[in-house]
Order: sequence, then C-alpha cells, then structure tokens
Amino acid sequence: MTQTANQTAAPHRLRIKLRLEYDSPLILGPGKAELLSRIGRLGSISAAAREMGMSYKRAWTLVEEMNAAFADPVIDSARGGAGGGGATVTATGQQVLAHYRALETLLREAGHDDLQALNALLRPERAD
Repeated sequence: MTQTANQTAAPHRLRIKLRLEYDSPLILGPGKAELLSRIGRLGSISAAAREMGMSYKRAWTLVEEMNAAFADPVIDSARGGAGGGGATVTATGQQVLAHYRALETLLREAGHDDLQALNALLRPERAD
C-alpha cells in the first residue's frame, strides 16, 4: 500500500525543557536563561526583550526577580539618557547561565535513550 504525500507520517520532535523551581519565588527556566544570554550578547535589556518578542516591562520584571533571588545580582544595568544606558551580565549571572546550560546538556545526553523510547511510543503525526 502506498501513502500519498499528505498521509506520510512525520517524526515527532521531542525535547527536554529544564525548569528549576526553588523554595524562594524564583523559577529558572528556558525563558530566563535565554533572556540572560541575550542581555549578555546585546548589552541591553530592551534589545534582548525586543529580540524575544517580549515587552520591556516583562523583561525588567524577570531581571528583578533573578537579581532578588541570588546572593549577588545577575544583571547590572545603567539607566539610559544622554550617555546611554545598558546592561551587563555579572560574574554571578555568567555562573548561573553556565550551570543552567550544563544541566540542560546533562539532561539531554543522559535522557537520550529514554527520549527516543518515548518518541517511539507516540502516535505518528500526519504531514498535511
């Protein structure tokens, strides 16, 4: 029996998303990690927010949550104006991001076989 193009089973794309929930109000997940990474690359909270399709207010709130949760701030920011503003990821922020990324890699590598087994149990998707 032959399948037509729109009946071909498409493979699932299964992935792990790491979300760390602390006893404090902090939840550190892929969104905050990506925000830290982009602030580091762009040197600006507003530019990072724009690139992520997030409001500046939301990005600022997330930065404040992270800064309040850790012993030292993860982001240093300078107010804009004539001299310009900007933001930098602190040494603590770099450590937080490095450890988060290391945990992501560890989970992805250690969970590879189990992810493949789970993927094989899923009903095939249909490409339309």
